[in-house]
This record gives sequence, structure tokens and C-alpha cells, in this order.
Amino acid sequence: MKKWLLAFALGVSVLVHVQAQQKYTLQQCITIALENNLQLRQLMLQVQTNQNVFEQSKWQRYPTLNFSGSQGLQSGRNIDPFTNQFVEQTVNFSNFSVNTGVNLFNGYQQKNIIKQNQTNVLATQKDVESNRNTLILNVASSYISVLNNQEQLEFARRQAETTRLQLDRTDRLVKAGSLSQINLYDIQSQLANDELSIVNAQNNIELSKLTLKQFLNLPASEVFDIAPIALPAPSTTTPYDATLEQVYNAAIKYLPDLDAANLRIESAKTGIEIAKGAKLPSITLGGGLSSSFSSAAPKQRFVGDGGASRVVDVPSTTRYVSYGGFTVPVIEKVTVPSGAIQDFGYFDQLNFNRNASLSLSLRMPIFNGYQVKYRIANAMIQQKNLEYQAQIVQNQIRQTVEQAYYSMVNAAKRYEATSRQIESLELSFKAAELRFNAGAINATEYNIAKNNLDRSRASLIQAKYEYLFRTKILDFYQSKPISLE
Repeated sequence: MKKWLLAFALGVSVLVHVQAQQKYTLQQCITIALENNLQLRQLMLQVQTNQNVFEQSKWQRYPTLNFSGSQGLQSGRNIDPFTNQFVEQTVNFSNFSVNTGVNLFNGYQQKNIIKQNQTNVLATQKDVESNRNTLILNVASSYISVLNNQEQLEFARRQAETTRLQLDRTDRLVKAGSLSQINLYDIQSQLANDELSIVNAQNNIELSKLTLKQFLNLPASEVFDIAPIALPAPSTTTPYDATLEQVYNAAIKYLPDLDAANLRIESAKTGIEIAKGAKLPSITLGGGLSSSFSSAAPKQRFVGDGGASRVVDVPSTTRYVSYGGFTVPVIEKVTVPSGAIQDFGYFDQLNFNRNASLSLSLRMPIFNGYQVKYRIANAMIQQKNLEYQAQIVQNQIRQTVEQAYYSMVNAAKRYEATSRQIESLELSFKAAELRFNAGAINATEYNIAKNNLDRSRASLIQAKYEYLFRTKILDFYQSKPISLE
């Protein structure tokens, strides 16, 4: 049992260690962000809502069918539904009806409502795509920021190691009497600055990781790291393989933002047609079937069977003839229809009282306080507003592409210029290092040469990642997948 427990504990420990050491690629981070983003889920719910509105509007073309029923008691003075006479009794009643109706014509409003709702669904779907793109770019930016800070940390560690080696040499030279003690203090001060740079770089890594985790909707306590990537140096001859105009034309076709704006313009145009439809007449076809029951109705009733009637002699109860001292009733001949007295129950009465109706209604608008006129005017204003909005979106796309393109070009130029600067500063630093070791210059001059070189190298790293991020943005605007491989 102890062996099994030990093996289980070891397995769990290995699993936890493997999970802790997992490093996420950019594509994995993008996938996690898209799955966990709540704003995207809300937008997709809005798409579903608009889809339901669209589907329901299509059913509005079909007839409606409704059933209603009621059951109640009335006491006191009521009307007998069969004689229309007032009665003084408690009446138990039931009423049932089935009604249907359909719009045969309403100025094409329903047709245009369906079209508008379908356009709204497509526009909302484009909104989802636009937000997905924004999230992907934010994740890529944060991911590259982590890579940049990690390389800055490695650079800071190398610089600190260089300073430590110089501190050792300076300490030996001071002890040998070749340098003064002040030089040792200056190098120690430089090492403290380098160690502070390491701490700052570590803090920047944690902050950039935190930003990335937030885009991925992961808690700050989540053990998280990204996969290391060897990035090529920017090309100084051809910074990018497409012109600004080519990138912009591709972005206009690919990015969903302008599509969403144009779809809303189409929706607004349809809204104008809906408003205009209210000026036309509408035709409605309706029908109904109803019945009722009342306890005031007689419980029995003569019901004919459709047979031939017969004539019978019936003594009168009011007319008499006297003859020879005798009084006899007058014999009347009465025609009796064929049939019989039958019980008249609940369902019999409902069947007897049923009635049906069919109606065709025409509604012709003549004057309604200019409501239709101003609805049309407001719909036209809405269309114009959305046209302006589409122009704003198009300008924003152009400005974003221009900014990304020129930032990429400037980053490539800055990388090239900084590379040349580093070549000169490295020669200057080597000369300063030799002169410092020979006692020809003091530690302050040495530190100045070293700091100049360090700042230039840090700028080179920053320019490289700036160039990388801008090229990935330009790739994305041309429907190319974002990849750092």
C-alpha cells in the first residue's frame, strides 16, 4: 500500500510539474482568449437574439390562430340568451371562440421588415468578427511584449555579468595599487545599477504576463509562461513585401468593420421603405368560430327528424261549443312535425349555438398627424448618419494601416541605425575598457562608455520587436494568419 501511495504521489508531482512547465505558443494563447472572452460571448448572444427576431419576422407572413374560453356565474337580473328576456336567476355560462387573421397586403412592410432583420443579423456577425480581430491583435501585442521583456532581462543579466567581471579585475588592480579606490566604488555603483535593471526587467515581464493573462481571462495566480522563439533580424533592404496601398486595399476587403458599417446602411435604407409602406392601404382577412352555453336555456327541446309532418285532431282548451245542454271543446286540426322531445345538454347547446364569421378589412391612411412623414424623414437621417459612420470607419482603417506601416518602416530604419551605432560603441567601449585596465581613464569614463553601449543594445531589442509587431499587424490586415514561427 505504501508503494502504491508513493507511486501515486510521485505521479501527481510529475503531472503538476509538467503543467507548471507548460509553455504556450501564440496560437494557443489566441485560442484560449477566443474561448474565454466574455465580451465575445455577449456579442454571440446578440447574434442569436437578432437571428430569433429574423426568424420570427418570417412567421409574421402566416395566419394567426388563437383560442379563447371563459366560464362564469351571473346572479340577479340576467338575459336569457335564447329568449332575450330578463330573468331573475343565477346563470352559469360558458363562451368559446377560435379566431384567425392574416395580412394580405400592408405596403410591403412585412417583406422589408424581414429583409432588415436579416441584414441586422449579418451586421452583428461582422461585429463579432471585428471584436475577434481586436482581441487577436491585443493578444499578439501582449505576447510580443513578453518576448521583448524576456530578451531585455537576458540582456540585463549579461550586462551585469560583464560588470561583475570588470569589478573583479578592478578589485585586483586596486589591491595591486594600479587604480585608486574610487574606481572600485564606481564599478560597484555600476553593478548596482545593472542589478536594478534586472529587477526592472523582471517586473516588466510580470506586468506584460499579467496583461496577457487578462486578455486570456486567466487569474493572475495562474502558472503561465510562453514558448521561447528565435526571431530573425529585420531586413534593412526590403522592410516589407507589400506597399502601403496594397495593404490598405487588402484591409478594406478583409476587415469586417467596414462590412458591418455598410450592412447597417442597407438596413437603414430598408427602414426608409418600411416607413414609406405606412402610406399605403392595408388589407386584412379574418375569420372566427364561436359558441356559448347558458344554464338559463331549457333542458329539453323538440328536435325534428326531417320526416313528413302529420295532421291530428286536438281538443281546444279555450274554445267550446254548447248544443242540447251539452258543452264540448272545439276540435282543432294541428299539424305536428316529425320528431321528438330530446334532452338538450351542455355539448348539445354548444353545437346549437355555434356561429362562424369571415371578414375582409381595408385600412386606408388619410391623415395621422404627419406621423408617417416624419418617420420617413427620421429614417433618412438615420441612413445619412450611418453613411458618415461608414466613412469614419474607412478613415480609421486607413489611418491604422498607415500608422502600422510607417511604424514598421521607422522600426526597420531605427534597427539599422542602431546596429551601426552599436558597432561604433562596441569599438569605443573596448578601447575604454583597455584604457581603464591600464589606468589611463577612471571608472566614471568607463561607465559612460558602457552605459552608452547598453542603452543602444536595449534600443536595438526594442526596435526589433516593434518591427516584428508592426509586420504581424500588416500581415493580419491582409488576411494572413499571425504566426511567430
